[in-house]
Amino acid sequence: MTAKFTSFLRFLLPALVALLGLVPVAHAQEAKAAKGIFIYKLTITDRIRVSIFQEDDLAVLARIDAQGNVNLKLVGDLHVADLTVNEAQKAIEDAYRDGRFLRNPQVTVSVEDYAPREVSIQGQVKAPGRYLLPVESTFSVVELVTKAGGFTDIAKGEVVKITRKLPNGTQKVFIEDVDSAIRGKDKTKSKPPLLLEPGDIVFVDERFI
Repeated sequence: MTAKFTSFLRFLLPALVALLGLVPVAHAQEAKAAKGIFIYKLTITDRIRVSIFQEDDLAVLARIDAQGNVNLKLVGDLHVADLTVNEAQKAIEDAYRDGRFLRNPQVTVSVEDYAPREVSIQGQVKAPGRYLLPVESTFSVVELVTKAGGFTDIAKGEVVKITRKLPNGTQKVFIEDVDSAIRGKDKTKSKPPLLLEPGDIVFVDERFI
């Protein structure tokens, strides 16, 4: 085996390993999402630590700004909001590689301080108001209603409205039969429960008798 071919293999093998390593991660994330398992996505005001193997001078500890960017040494601003930690790591590696700053960067991203994750619930529940979502687990509408003390006697619990602001600025409205789910008589058991996202507004209307 020639020295030139050996050198080529040394460059090629790490790239192949990195590429193949992405496949199981992607499939695992898709499988988790399908099962309703929580996958955290970075958001504005998260404080993250970016470390690069054997490149200590490029380490960064910074908050994601209002535009969803983190400022990286050499690279500058890079959009990471709405990415998972694994996706952010790959995006940063690509930025350093594509900019020809590093040949084979190995990036680690960790969240040092999470942004507040709030939802609000109004209308016919016993304790309406704003509630914090758990940072590293899912939280459904049923759990929120329970945390808010449950429905009042005149709540229309089978038609609970959830309003969500989408990244493009538009709004989407979901309707959930929370009453049936609480009573264990949910007619749509094949349908996964709606998991709340930061900024969601939940409204429980009044039942007119």
